[in-house]
Amino acid sequence: MSVVIMEHEPNPIRIEVFKHLYSSIAEEMGVILRRASYSPNIKERRDFSCAVFDAHGKMIAQAAHIPVHLGSMPLSVAAAIEKFTHYNGCKQTTSLNPGDAILMNDPFRGGTHLPDLTLVSPVFLEKSLNGKEISKFETDVSDDQHILIGFVASRAHHADVGGISPGSMSISREIFQEGLIIPPVRFLFNGTVNQDVLDLILTNVRTPQERSGDLFAQVAANQRGIERLLSLVRRYGIDVIENTMQALLSYAERMTREFLKDLPDGTYTYRDYLDDNGESEGVVPIQVKIIIKGDEAIVDFSGSAQQQIAGVNAVYAITLSAVNYVFRCLLSIDVPNNSGCLEPITIVAPLGTVINAQHPAPVVAGNVETSQRIVDVLLGALHAACPERIPAASQGTMNNITIGGKTDNGTAFTYYETIGGGIGAGPWGSGPSALHSHMTNTMNTPVEAVEYAYPIRVLRYEIRQDSGGAGQYTGGDGIRRDIQSLVESQLSLITERRIISPYGLENGHPGAKGENLLIRGGKEIPLPGKGNFELKRLDILSIRTPGGGGFGKPEMT
Repeated sequence: MSVVIMEHEPNPIRIEVFKHLYSSIAEEMGVILRRASYSPNIKERRDFSCAVFDAHGKMIAQAAHIPVHLGSMPLSVAAAIEKFTHYNGCKQTTSLNPGDAILMNDPFRGGTHLPDLTLVSPVFLEKSLNGKEISKFETDVSDDQHILIGFVASRAHHADVGGISPGSMSISREIFQEGLIIPPVRFLFNGTVNQDVLDLILTNVRTPQERSGDLFAQVAANQRGIERLLSLVRRYGIDVIENTMQALLSYAERMTREFLKDLPDGTYTYRDYLDDNGESEGVVPIQVKIIIKGDEAIVDFSGSAQQQIAGVNAVYAITLSAVNYVFRCLLSIDVPNNSGCLEPITIVAPLGTVINAQHPAPVVAGNVETSQRIVDVLLGALHAACPERIPAASQGTMNNITIGGKTDNGTAFTYYETIGGGIGAGPWGSGPSALHSHMTNTMNTPVEAVEYAYPIRVLRYEIRQDSGGAGQYTGGDGIRRDIQSLVESQLSLITERRIISPYGLENGHPGAKGENLLIRGGKEIPLPGKGNFELKRLDILSIRTPGGGGFGKPEMT
């Protein structure tokens, strides 16, 4: 039975119905992307995200994909809009057309790190199908026949985009070493692939067939999003779509303000550290001061380290994502995760620091590791404001492994994996074991998929017993994963919490630190948390991930 909504003014039932309608578009885009992709990283690990935006680039709905992608994606859409918007006096027009799609990965234009390629597609409605002229959309039309009603976007982690090492996930000294930088460019023009752009990309990567397949999977996902959004417009009319989009933004903002009003006014601070920058020894501090006043908050990262010589730097989009994630998680009701959630929050992120790096700083680890530490300091600070909602630290890392080289028959391969770990315990109970946490939401790559796709054998994959921090409630345990390279290959590691443990709360003990070991000829050789290494044939990499922090004082035994 279908639901038909005739009135134009938003109401609670309409808001709830359209919240699910818009999010279902993003979910269906994700299904298409996963099924059509070539690489195990997207097909199996599901390292991708999809979202729906209004005509002004505000995120309206997302699927339950990757937090670090989704919180930053509005800045990529904004970069696409800016690139293809033109001004003639007071009149604003776009040069985008139906069938266009904009591709980009530049972290300094709303991206995260270079392997994450974002495809943004405008959604146009033919005016004749709408039945009347809509004057408020006139500034956004590219011609006399179409109305720009929104955007759909997909972001996927591609297992290689060039750079100094296979997989494009190595610690480097400048972004140019990390891979091909793509500013906002037309990948599709009127529905036709821009072959020059595609050729440029495929010439600069080690696995061109896989990259091509994954890119066209994103095209297919965006096309499905366009079709579904247009079907809603044709069913309900442009006024209903515009009103419900605005109502969802307002609702998310209103609920965030209500949450902030429930917190005691005050200033809350916390400091935590990255183990190192991957190039030199010494911890890298990240500090936050959160000022709650009424229904607004200021999140100030002044006091954090200056940007680093190596790739742990985060761009502003990453910091924005982490702030959005934390405050959205603390809302006690099912509020749509859209751009309205951040309206009551002001972010102070000094330029040139590790949480808002300047070009051409290396940023590959900022997306995967620094984002996690930003979450840890935010939760640590907010524990004083709402202790009943805050867990101890989870593993605080994505445990990034990249192995690349050539098979015995000369075919290039790049294997990328992130590994879960322990979740922090909270006032509600012990933390789960062996899961991804916070800014990542990927799956593991099944052993069968790894061994089928790559010259790699997985020898061991198990829970790392007793690695969770002790407490009234115990932190979750980490994972042990032993991987054997069947050919000579290059290894890149980007891992954290190898020096500084995940913190416990309320006298709970910290979780166990992670370990990286190279097993060669039966001998265990400790590896640092970050770096690039050579693997000999039959070398074994053993990754032992951190446990989560404990909560509450342990009972005496």
